Amino acid sequence: MDPEHASVNGRKRSQRSQRSPREVADELRARIMSGVLRPGQRMPTQAELVDEFGVERGAVRQALRLLQSERLLTDVSKGSPARVAPHPASALTGPGAPPLPTTVALGPRVAEAFAAPHVEIDALCLTSVSLNLALGEPLRRMHAGQLKPAKIDMRVLLPSRNIHLAFPVPVERHGDDDLVHERWVAHRNAQVQVLQHNLLALRTLHGVDARVSFRALPFTPPVKLYLLNGAEALFAYYTLRRREEEIDHEPLQMYDTEGTRSMLFAFEQGAGPRDTTFVEQSHLWFDALWETISSELVLTS
Repeated sequence: MDPEHASVNGRKRSQRSQRSPREVADELRARIMSGVLRPGQRMPTQAELVDEFGVERGAVRQALRLLQSERLLTDVSKGSPARVAPHPASALTGPGAPPLPTTVALGPRVAEAFAAPHVEIDALCLTSVSLNLALGEPLRRMHAGQLKPAKIDMRVLLPSRNIHLAFPVPVERHGDDDLVHERWVAHRNAQVQVLQHNLLALRTLHGVDARVSFRALPFTPPVKLYLLNGAEALFAYYTLRRREEEIDHEPLQMYDTEGTRSMLFAFEQGAGPRDTTFVEQSHLWFDALWETISSELVLTS
């Protein structure tokens, strides 16, 4: 590797000239949660992080303070490098956990849910890509024999292919609408098939009574919701942004959302009247949608 592009922890230095403090924090958080930065390990110095990410020292300090507020780092000061918390995974669970991006927060909570003998997961979302990503670690641990639930029941509510979606949509709505819609349908269907395949593999390989059911909604959900084992509700807003994507070799301006980056808020049964009521009402809402206005989800044209 060219020394000019070497970085701490063996990673290639970013070619971007500037990143926000939150983007720096997101990258460092991912390294902590993946084990690249181990519990108790000293972090790279602020100077090393400035050099790697191509940002000002103030941005690095803000990123480190953010991770300290999430209980992922300790000893954040100007005098010496911070340390990774002794138990970083536990910082992302429990009623005191701060809101975090879906890709960061959902995986550890789903893995914890899979420690139960009977796993029950209900999800309302746009494509289920975040759910599939979150299932990666618990499925790996099941295949390794580290998690052994006897039964898994999963219900997923997704938008119907037969509706006019509120998003994703072209900024200028004309003949491109169908292209964007069909691209979303293909993505949604692919994620559904991945989820079905993974649950079927648990039945085949490990004899787990694993079931997943899907229903179609007659509207575009403005939020995503995950209900875990009847005891926890995880909630996030879909935030729209304008972006460009190439479709049929032509650039197209779209209004779309990055659901994996949506900030996930956690509510826990028994953590207080507010949390308990939110979990209970979320279950009632999900059940009502499932049993009334939703319909069979169709994958084929």
